[in-house]
Amino acid sequence: MLNGKIAIVTGSTSGIGHGIAEALAKAGVNVVLNGLGTEADNKDAIAAIAAHGTKVLFSPANMLKPDEIAGMVDMANKQLGSVDILINNAGIQFVAPVEEFPPFKSAYVTAKHGLAGLTKTVALEVATNKITCNCISPGYVWTPLVEKQIPDTMKARGMTKDQVINEVLLKAQPTKEFVTIDQVAALALFLCGDDAASITGANLSIDGGWTAE
Repeated sequence: MLNGKIAIVTGSTSGIGHGIAEALAKAGVNVVLNGLGTEADNKDAIAAIAAHGTKVLFSPANMLKPDEIAGMVDMANKQLGSVDILINNAGIQFVAPVEEFPPFKSAYVTAKHGLAGLTKTVALEVATNKITCNCISPGYVWTPLVEKQIPDTMKARGMTKDQVINEVLLKAQPTKEFVTIDQVAALALFLCGDDAASITGANLSIDGGWTAE
């Protein structure tokens, strides 16, 4: 169903983005990987996706620079063909108090709310063009980004690693388990297929019951 399609996955040399790219490649999708990691990390990420037998390109485009983004899309169009799937996964997180902007998570959370609105707007604008636009909102997923946050939280709150995981990270997730990269990737893969053609403008939670509380 997706075999031969073309996808760009931003922030895909590790974590959730790489998991989504791998799920797409397993389904026969040709993928453009993107990231700002080291050359060694990039090579490993490319090799892992290429192992599934589909075409793989890599772009170091910085998502803060429109010209580089345009260059990445142009490269995909020229070397693979017209892009069918876009996964906007790349993101950063800067933690600081709001009065010392950029803030604790106020900028991060504001951006998340903005994406929910953007998703609805784009979905409505392209609704008659057989294009869908959806937002996946995961709870805490065990990724390198989350793992790197633990030591700072341990220090700031005087907690052990287990306390940070159970009393901070997983406090709001009723399942008390991290969402897995594979679970997020599977949802993204489904949304790219024909069976999800009538799902558009949706903000889909995959959070262990967080939003049910």
